[in-house]
Order: sequence, then structure tokens, then C-alpha cells
Amino acid sequence: MRPEKTSIVADLSEKLKHSPFVLVTDYQHMKVADFSELRNRLAPTGAEMHVVKNNFLKRAMADSGFPDVRDQLVGQTAVVTGEKDVAPVAKIFKTFATEFKIAALKIGFVDRTVLSTAELETLAELPPRETLQAQLLGLLLSPATRLVRLLNEPGAALARLLNAKAEKEGASEA
Repeated sequence: MRPEKTSIVADLSEKLKHSPFVLVTDYQHMKVADFSELRNRLAPTGAEMHVVKNNFLKRAMADSGFPDVRDQLVGQTAVVTGEKDVAPVAKIFKTFATEFKIAALKIGFVDRTVLSTAELETLAELPPRETLQAQLLGLLLSPATRLVRLLNEPGAALARLLNAKAEKEGASEA
């Protein structure tokens, strides 16, 4: 392999190694303006989209320890890598594919685990990570809150009883 091709594969391999997710998409029938629009939508999530030759992607994936998915790397291929969570990126792809009827996801990887198109669509339906964390925290705090209320209730009931008795004695003295 020529040195420039080796360099391209090495750069791609590094991107794949450092990304928590990799999405492989078919960009056939996509115009330059559409491709730019998709890249612009992906930018706020920290994701990058690169057009790659299938042979380069196959070699880079093999070098990076990804499972063998050669049969799915056909046609015009672009690869999406990022630094953060995959769910917002999958949501952008789903919205974009609905709007423009192009850019179908072929396959995805999260922590080197293969995800089908259906699993990627399920990821796209998830709420943002912060929302999920807040829901989990609320779920974990709920029993503790109930326990504190339960433990405080006898003392609060006694305080209400004493307050009522004091008010009653104060009213009878007047």
C-alpha cells in the first residue's frame, strides 16, 4: 500500500479507536448541500462525518479491533465518529433521514458492539442523557424521601397535638 493510503488508514484507525461510537451511513443520492446540512447538524454534538473508501474503512476497523462487517460495507460510505453520547447523533440521523429521505444508517458500533439499524433507531428515541440521569436520580431518591417523611410523621403529629392543646387552653382562659 502506498504511504499516503497507509496514512489515511492510520488516521481513520485513530479516530475509530478514540470514539465511543461509530456510525456507518450510506450517502448515495445526497447532494453537497444536503451533506453540508447534515455535518452542520452533527457539529454541536461533537460528531464528525467523513467520506471514506470501503477498503480503507475495512482495514481501519480491523486495525482498531472492530468486528468483521465487510458484507455491510458496500456502496458509498461515510463514517460518523464523536466524543460524546451516540443518542443525540442517532436522533439527528433519524430526523434528517425523515426530512430528506436520504442518509440511511447501515450499521453502528457502541464500544465496539455491533448495533443494527433497528437498535440505532431505538437509541434515537431515547431522551437526552441528562434527562435519563435526572429520572434515575429521582427514582433513587424517592424511597429515601418517603422514609424521611415516615420518620418525621410521629414527631409532627405530636407537635400538632401539643399545639392544638395549647391553643385550646389559651382559648378557654380567655
